Amino acid sequence: MPGVPVISLHELSGNRDRLDELDRACREWGFFQLVDHGLDSARLDVVHQQMRRFFGLPGEDKRRIQRSAENAWGFFDRELTKNRPDWKQIFDFGPAEGPVESPAGSSAPLVGSHPQWPEGLPGFQAEMEAWYEDCEAVSFRLLEGIALNLGLPAGGLEKAFRPGGTSFLRLNYYPRCARPAPADMSAGGNAGELGIQHHTDAGALTILLQDAQPGLQVLHEERWRLVEPMPGALTVNIGDVVQVWSNDRYRAPLHRVLASAESSRYSSAFFFNPSYATDYAPLGSCLDPGEPIRYRPINWGQFRSGRAAGDYADYGEEIQIEHFRVQ
Repeated sequence: MPGVPVISLHELSGNRDRLDELDRACREWGFFQLVDHGLDSARLDVVHQQMRRFFGLPGEDKRRIQRSAENAWGFFDRELTKNRPDWKQIFDFGPAEGPVESPAGSSAPLVGSHPQWPEGLPGFQAEMEAWYEDCEAVSFRLLEGIALNLGLPAGGLEKAFRPGGTSFLRLNYYPRCARPAPADMSAGGNAGELGIQHHTDAGALTILLQDAQPGLQVLHEERWRLVEPMPGALTVNIGDVVQVWSNDRYRAPLHRVLASAESSRYSSAFFFNPSYATDYAPLGSCLDPGEPIRYRPINWGQFRSGRAAGDYADYGEEIQIEHFRVQ
């Protein structure tokens, strides 16, 4: 059975054959390996080195910049996914955020956040900020291809991200685990620990840099498939925003991360997210004649606020785009 598709970013712009390959990858997998992205191996090695430097700090140093419900940026080691704890440590940073109006029925806004940086790691902040910019540039180039495939001009989706995009960068560390879940455990099973529970990504695109240790799985044709690390490649998956824009032509893939008893693992994920003011709904340009519209408009600020609250506590069923589906 063929594995996750491979897409060349260099050959994408204006090349109908390559755009068709991107379309198939988004329709059939929602995941692909991105090559020819313009970031050389030395650049990627620096990011790997910086991740190991940060997570190698003593625990008390990392906890000094711990994130909270009031400040979304910083270190954290108690995140929940699907209301279950993940076996991981993370470091998040993104732009300073203003207050965001909460979903209906909630009295707590997503309060403004500010980046926090560790002391005693010279060069770490500069390298991470540069990596953020690299990932953002790759994301905008991919967004052009997706826009073209959904019947829009190349820049037809950029207004959702400029100005005021809410993208953020996450560093992940998965320590060794004494009781890892088996690789074939069904979604929702409890036979062991997972690095991250099964989920889809809420935003538009995720750009992932993996190390050499496998662990990422995607549910494809009712089977959990390992997304093997590919040297020099970035791993990309589409998120819920693209699924809504495409009216389910592209489906955000369910994925998770395995824990391991033998080895630790590191990765860097860039979540390409629109501005809080963005309302997203199925694009008329990609609807076939007579095709029903499958989603009501969704406000990203409210959706993001609801998702963020569930990172810290169990508030019941996590907000999903399915809650906005037209019956």
